[in-house]
Amino acid sequence: MSSEEQPAWKQRAVERSLRTATQRAGQRVQRFLDAAQAIITEKGSTDFTVQEVVDRSQQSLRSFYLQFDGKHELLLALYEDALSKTAEQIRAATAGHADPLAKLRTAVELLFQLCRPDPDARRPLFTEFAPQLLSSHPAEVRTAHAALFAMFTELMTEASESARLRADLPPRRMAAMTLHTVMFISQPGSTEGEVRPITAEEVWNFCAHGIAVT
Repeated sequence: MSSEEQPAWKQRAVERSLRTATQRAGQRVQRFLDAAQAIITEKGSTDFTVQEVVDRSQQSLRSFYLQFDGKHELLLALYEDALSKTAEQIRAATAGHADPLAKLRTAVELLFQLCRPDPDARRPLFTEFAPQLLSSHPAEVRTAHAALFAMFTELMTEASESARLRADLPPRRMAAMTLHTVMFISQPGSTEGEVRPITAEEVWNFCAHGIAVT
């Protein structure tokens, strides 16, 4: 008997069961993520074990491996979540500007500030995990950056339509190059040896000369 031929009450029961199982799985995943984030915040590092996360979440090791393949996938989930929140934060900050170029400047400078090393902020997902991910799993990086890339593409498109950007580069390409440039410059080691740290304003000026109409 196909699902279409099953009694309506049975279909509803199956759907309710699947919905409940999905909700419970989501709750378990969130508890693991919250536990890992708490440990990262305390240590200021991504140097922790799966067992530490399991113990902190008060769940089982078996449950962990039902949700994640291992520590790498857990960190990737945390990184994607952090980037999604970063995109939301930047979007909110740019909403108060009417000028498309002012929006871009706010986005570039804020992204740089949020990604740069800061002992007080403790953002090892950006300063430790992201550089490793970039070199070892580029496809995963593209997926993780999807929300940020989409937002920067929107901002570039808006500025381009107002004739504030170069006409010889598509907005998507400018968004990709700007995003990668800002995030690379923000990483530890990219400016080692500099007596004076690079500022967010300098990063914007560097990007603007490559994309803005002069």
